[in-house]
Amino acid sequence: MGDVLAQGGGSDLGSYLPLVFLLALGALFAGVSATLGALVGPSRYNRAKMEAYECGIEPSPQPVVGGGRVPVAYYVTAMLFILFDIEMVFLYPFAVSADALGVFGLVEIVLFVATVGFAYAYVWRRGGLDWN
Repeated sequence: MGDVLAQGGGSDLGSYLPLVFLLALGALFAGVSATLGALVGPSRYNRAKMEAYECGIEPSPQPVVGGGRVPVAYYVTAMLFILFDIEMVFLYPFAVSADALGVFGLVEIVLFVATVGFAYAYVWRRGGLDWN
């Protein structure tokens, strides 16, 4: 068994030392940041900060009979986020391999961005980006 370790056939746990150091450093930073924030930060009482956050809707003390209506603007915002988030997911691989794809890739990405641009223009004209 000693010959196997001497020849380099055993496990080398020393290569994990930088990873352990990085994890410890991250945990130390998180702990110090949370502790300093609690000690140094202002601790003024604010009634609005103590209330439950209900996505911008004033919480009612009694449940609304029938469940109430949730404004559609919240769903539109979520769909816009998903739309542009998915666009970014598809743009990153193109950016990495743009040279290999050549003109074909350029035409395809222009068509993709134009399609997303039409959706963006449609939402804009319908007032989906007005945050009032």
